[in-house]
Amino acid sequence: MLHQIERWIDQVNIEYQEQRISCSKFFGEFKGFYPLEFLQQSYFVIVDTIPKPNFPELRHTGLGDFIDMEVHGITYKSTYYVLPQFASDLRLHFHELVHVAQWRHLGAIPFMERYITEIQTSGYYEAPLEKMAYAFDDHFTKGGKKIDVPNYVAKEFNKAFK
Repeated sequence: MLHQIERWIDQVNIEYQEQRISCSKFFGEFKGFYPLEFLQQSYFVIVDTIPKPNFPELRHTGLGDFIDMEVHGITYKSTYYVLPQFASDLRLHFHELVHVAQWRHLGAIPFMERYITEIQTSGYYEAPLEKMAYAFDDHFTKGGKKIDVPNYVAKEFNKAFK
């Protein structure tokens, strides 16, 4: 099923490729948190409806509530999708970029496997990948000390697997 989802994600990212906006536009706001190179390789798309995979297999695994959940943004690999009314919400962009770093470090299949397992066992708001993203967006919003997010994500995941 994960390979089917990845194919779907790749297709969505291809469909929206021409509409992607480089996250390098946030370099000034996110300086010290995200390196320019990382932002240059990350993108967002403004969409009227957040694309989500709606495979019966996902619903059978107990992810129906997550699939049906209203979200303001969602990340697939190096691209995330946001609703028009949240396109200027820096906190949302910051949050989704944490997920880009997670995807990038873990890889597609391991990220999806972990994300699905965390949602199933802990629920959306208690899933460690989400908690990390929410903690970082909160830290940023409160004017916290600069932390290289992609580097932090890599160190945390490397620590967890030692």
